[in-house]
Amino acid sequence: MKILVIGGTVFLGRALVEAALEKGHKVTLFNRGKSNPELFPGVEKLIGDRATDLSILEGRRWDVVVDTCGYMPRVVRQSAELLAGSVDHYTFISTVSVYADLSKPNTDEHSPVGILEDETTEEVTGETYGPLKALCEQAVMDAMPGRVLVVRPGLIVGPHDMSDRFTYWVQRVSEGDEVLAPSPPTLPVEFIDVRDLADWILHMVEARQTGIYNAVGPGQPVTMEQFLNTCKIVSGSDARFIWVDEAFLLQNEVQPWIEMPMWLPTENPEFSGMFAIHGEKAIKAGLIHRPIQETIGDTLAWAQTRPDGTKMRAGISHQRERELIRLWKARNSM
Repeated sequence: MKILVIGGTVFLGRALVEAALEKGHKVTLFNRGKSNPELFPGVEKLIGDRATDLSILEGRRWDVVVDTCGYMPRVVRQSAELLAGSVDHYTFISTVSVYADLSKPNTDEHSPVGILEDETTEEVTGETYGPLKALCEQAVMDAMPGRVLVVRPGLIVGPHDMSDRFTYWVQRVSEGDEVLAPSPPTLPVEFIDVRDLADWILHMVEARQTGIYNAVGPGQPVTMEQFLNTCKIVSGSDARFIWVDEAFLLQNEVQPWIEMPMWLPTENPEFSGMFAIHGEKAIKAGLIHRPIQETIGDTLAWAQTRPDGTKMRAGISHQRERELIRLWKARNSM
């Protein structure tokens, strides 16, 4: 099968290309050539900026296209319309952030998506990101009706994840000592291994499956406590978790999701269902989740190959963590 991947050298795109090559498919990459250009030396690479010039794609033919990096409806529409006569099937990688209401659990593929007052905006913010992705989905489906697969992943994790939202916990717990953790320990978390997601997308592409699918995981519900304890077991560390309540974290201006990855305060119900997305449709369509121990172990092994002093993009600094633990203990000793 001849596959055109828009993107293809960063995280999910990288995993998709690796999976496709392993299965013997012929892959062409179309991207700006700025991220990890040394990857896949034997693969055809078309260098260009999809936002300004698609001419390099003209007159070519592929069986399918996988679009891993569409954020602007205008740009995605141009790509889909150009490729409508050049490919049989289009896969668009979206996000669960498209949903208008993530305050309740079990959001499924039929739930309403967010809308924008100004659909021409191209400014990506926390408020516009999801609705813009929803407009991108619609642009592809309008250009290629009946030939589109839309994948809405939740939190994607694993080796080569430069966001560090998952990697922070894996690495921090491996270092041992007292680890600041958000209460309650029973908070649910959802994440999907990038390799499981890539394998499933490729399976769906090979079968020319269409429609909209939430792609979340793991296969069984996991709490923050179970996740952190598994990190401890996998790394063999002596970590001791200091569970602090969200009132304390918010009082001390600890940023959810950024300084405390995978934590969303329950006092703000807007995103209380973010880690309880309904993903049964994808599982019935063949999505298989590996054990979380494997994801944790492989992520830790990758993290340990990064240069010393690599600055984490998410997570709290050791100094601030120690100070917060000191304050927490002092408050509770009164």
